[in-house]
Amino acid sequence: MSEHDSQDSLAALPAPSTSTIEPPHRRLGGMAWIVAAVVAAGGGYWYWQSLDRARATSAESLATALRSDVDALRGSVATSRQEADALRARLDDAARVNESLRAQVLALSERARMSEEAIANLADKRLSGHDALLLNEAELLLVLAQERYALFVDPAPSLAAYRLADAALVQANDAAFASVRQSVEAEMAALSALQTTAPPTLQAQLAHLREALAVFPLGARDERGSEAASTSRFARIFGEFIRIRRDDDTAARFAHDDPLLARTLLDASLRDAQAALLVRDPARWQHAIATAQAQLAHDFDAASPEVGEARAQLDVMAKSTIAPATPTALGSALKELRNLRATHGLQTPASAVPQKLAPAAAEAQS
Repeated sequence: MSEHDSQDSLAALPAPSTSTIEPPHRRLGGMAWIVAAVVAAGGGYWYWQSLDRARATSAESLATALRSDVDALRGSVATSRQEADALRARLDDAARVNESLRAQVLALSERARMSEEAIANLADKRLSGHDALLLNEAELLLVLAQERYALFVDPAPSLAAYRLADAALVQANDAAFASVRQSVEAEMAALSALQTTAPPTLQAQLAHLREALAVFPLGARDERGSEAASTSRFARIFGEFIRIRRDDDTAARFAHDDPLLARTLLDASLRDAQAALLVRDPARWQHAIATAQAQLAHDFDAASPEVGEARAQLDVMAKSTIAPATPTALGSALKELRNLRATHGLQTPASAVPQKLAPAAAEAQS
């Protein structure tokens, strides 16, 4: 609107009456309010402009920061893509290497299977030679140990044979016969636990008694005179031609009358005890010791220190154990070894069975 138009509009307005003219101070108050409103509007507009500029500045900075972050993300994505491509290439290379390794492992497995078959064949051939010889030796030693104990009831030689059999089983390569060693060790422990008097000690004591027989004093020989005095004259006359004696008393009377015969009979009893000790015959041992005790008490002076010591030694010998009871475990190792050899003969091909073991294998199969 122009200034001329504003003057025309003011002229067209009716003239204010004198009755409606406001006082000057009221007009000044209204102008003050108008100026205050204009100032407030200007301040609000300036504040809004400053806020708008701040918002624009912050938006620009935020956009700049977002652009930099997006650029960084693009760079990292590109780097990750390159790394992924490199990893994919490496995975392809690893897959090819794995394929080649798998082929090599399969080839090695086939070679290992062929090697195992060859080793099994060699083991069968070795069993037919080296191991069979060792097993034969172990079986022979076990038989010798068992028969030696059955004949002489002497644990020491049997233990030596068991140790040799165990050494032969150790050298065998077949692990199937390892359980036989446990049975051998159990039988060795059973033989070691037997309590027997040492045979060399008893033999030495008997030899000492036989050597001391020459110095043993004989008993008083007045039985013949008392018998002659108690008989009649008729008996004395015909007694020169005919003598009647009991069979169980003849040797005792002759030995009592003859010192050499008494010592010879006692020496024979001690020899019989030595023989019983060698063969480990408990009944014969007890009989020989009892006979020697009776002869020593009947024909020799019991008051003599030498005779008393000899009788004490014979009493100790009579209580000695020369043949203990046979252990129940004896012989189990031999049976187990024979059973295992028969079983192994069933599992071994006919070409790998030795000629000596073939009849045993055929018998086991039947």
